[in-house]
Amino acid sequence: MSNKIISNKGNLQILHEDNHIIVVNKRVGDIVQGDKTGDKPLSDVVKEYIKDKYNKPGDVFLGVIHRLDRPTTGIVVFARTSKALTRMNEMFSNRETQKTYWAVVKNKPQETTAKLVHYLKRNEKNNTSKAHLKEVPDSKIASLDYTVFKELQNYVALEINLHTGRHHQIRAQLAAIGSPIKGDLKYGFDRSNTDGGIHLHARKLVFVHPVSKENITIIAPTPDETIWNAL
Repeated sequence: MSNKIISNKGNLQILHEDNHIIVVNKRVGDIVQGDKTGDKPLSDVVKEYIKDKYNKPGDVFLGVIHRLDRPTTGIVVFARTSKALTRMNEMFSNRETQKTYWAVVKNKPQETTAKLVHYLKRNEKNNTSKAHLKEVPDSKIASLDYTVFKELQNYVALEINLHTGRHHQIRAQLAAIGSPIKGDLKYGFDRSNTDGGIHLHARKLVFVHPVSKENITIIAPTPDETIWNAL
């Protein structure tokens, strides 16, 4: 199990590194892959780190396996070989990984522990997803379990296990039950966080290594911030 930062080079926090994969603790504001903003993506930062560390000539291979929303923090896995990329992509698409998130919300859900099932419909124009209780045209089923694990003075912390990986799934589903994530203006929270992020953190990932076949458990430390530190 890896639950610590093994390397903290500049603004890059490495949680796990071997010949086939590299796991990073993403910060608020980082984009995983290049987009229309033109901002430097995390994938490029990781490539530079590998090129630097191993004195690699020419282009460095790095495969993007999955993404996290820009205002979200936590675990992001990259592949260092094409073999690892193919196998990790299969694992993620076949839901053979266990993903656990932490979220901080203001409004405590009615139930302490529950399974949420919605049908999510994506709106490309404003880059949001709306959660519906019944199937609507072009919607996809979304499922997660949550448990309230800590109550703070003004907020409640939830541990979430994802069963599907839909666009803005956790954000949309928690908003649908009246518990939008702290700082998430897009999904109904009343004010933004000072850093522009939201209190959603990809906390834990369990998977089988794509090459060695050993069981890997990664736990990402939360950001150094008052509310996260209270957890």
